[in-house]
Amino acid sequence: MTIDKGILIKNVYYMLTYAFRQLRANNYEQVAGEDFEEIYDLFAEILARGISCQLKQGLHKSYVGHQDSLTTLRGKLDINGTMRNFAACRRKLQCEYDVLTENNLFNQILKTAVGVLLKQSGVKSKRKSLLRKIMLPFENVDEITADRIRWNVLRYDRNSKTYRMLHSICYFILDRQLLTTEEGKYSMRTFSDEHMNLLFQNFVLNYYRRHHPSLKAEAKQIGWNINMELSDTTHLPIMQSDILLHIGERTLIIDTKYYSRTLATHFDRSTYHSANLYQIHTYVMNEDICHEGNVDGMLLYAQTQEETLPNEKIVTNDGNILMFKTLDLNQDFKKISAQLDSLIGYGL
Repeated sequence: MTIDKGILIKNVYYMLTYAFRQLRANNYEQVAGEDFEEIYDLFAEILARGISCQLKQGLHKSYVGHQDSLTTLRGKLDINGTMRNFAACRRKLQCEYDVLTENNLFNQILKTAVGVLLKQSGVKSKRKSLLRKIMLPFENVDEITADRIRWNVLRYDRNSKTYRMLHSICYFILDRQLLTTEEGKYSMRTFSDEHMNLLFQNFVLNYYRRHHPSLKAEAKQIGWNINMELSDTTHLPIMQSDILLHIGERTLIIDTKYYSRTLATHFDRSTYHSANLYQIHTYVMNEDICHEGNVDGMLLYAQTQEETLPNEKIVTNDGNILMFKTLDLNQDFKKISAQLDSLIGYGL
């Protein structure tokens, strides 16, 4: 089955395996052999396997602050709270203390995401049963609402790094969650272009890292080619490339795009989105500091159902090549791999 733009759901899994190295582990191998009707059924299978593996290692525990009225001192004494207790004839100390518990944000995210999946008709019954069984050790973990999750505060160390991939899947699930007018029931929007664009970008970057290590693929931040001594502005935007490759004597900057429509229409004439073209041109010109013409750019679009598909180039007066290419994600993954390999053949 497919999702937006006719992309095979199985290929979404393959893209995820490149974005998250953990998915290439043995316990996920069977996922590739299954036929998924819905994208969230795929996510349910990945979470089921991932959480099962996490349970064998043990749930992450962290210290969480608590307040309570106790007969003996524990932790820090809350003087104002204690005075209120005594004023109310309660001879107890108001204490503030930390408790090491599994009821923390790391596990709350997992339980909340699974709770949403259990309410979705697109997730098969056998996977729902498995998810319910897996959730039994989460009895003391609270579910929280998606808007309470502060994703930016999550920090992963050696003991919690296995949660990174699981949380990324949970983000895909919870970020598209909508509370319906019926209390307690959830519905989901389709897997968005924004999510697929992020996945598409990470897939291409990590594909070249894995299969072409000599190209030294990186998501490089490009500096402005300006005279810093004579410039006094502090408001220049950051130029963050998606992928930068070193191909022989040339450098290639790739900017991935996942749009519903690859081309824009202006007065009945199809054109590239001007912002995309200006962006890649700016990246190339600033990376090519000496104007030697050995830095190239590529706008790589996920193929849509449009009749006109980008497959052309322009060459600047300095010799820089700006390419417009499409990648068909609705085909066997071996062909996707071959197409990615062919994109870098121009500079070898």
